[in-house]
Amino acid sequence: MSDDRAHETEGWLEQAEASPDVPQPAATVRRLRSTSRPTQAQRLVDAGKGRPTRARDATETKAAAPARLVRFLREVVSELGKVIWPSRRELVVYTAVVLVFVSFMVAFVALLDMGLGRAVLTVFG
Repeated sequence: MSDDRAHETEGWLEQAEASPDVPQPAATVRRLRSTSRPTQAQRLVDAGKGRPTRARDATETKAAAPARLVRFLREVVSELGKVIWPSRRELVVYTAVVLVFVSFMVAFVALLDMGLGRAVLTVFG
């Protein structure tokens, strides 16, 4: 292929890449797709960002333990600030609902136990 022909081809590829209306040959589409996707090696590198390597694990874990504890406690306080706490009236109502439901379930299970106990005694005597 001559230099002029190669130059014309490169110009066409640049125009085709810039314009989505121009149909592209399959080889160009494959090349464009392959450059836009990360390779397996790139995905592994990206997945490991922010993590210390195994060689640094022991030293960073020991050195950063107090700092990590302080950070954790700050985040706990921050999350507790986001909680919507019930008012006194809501708390009383919720407590009453729970107590009534638990009382109902205790009575239901007790009656079921007594009924099944009598049925077993009647059948097996």
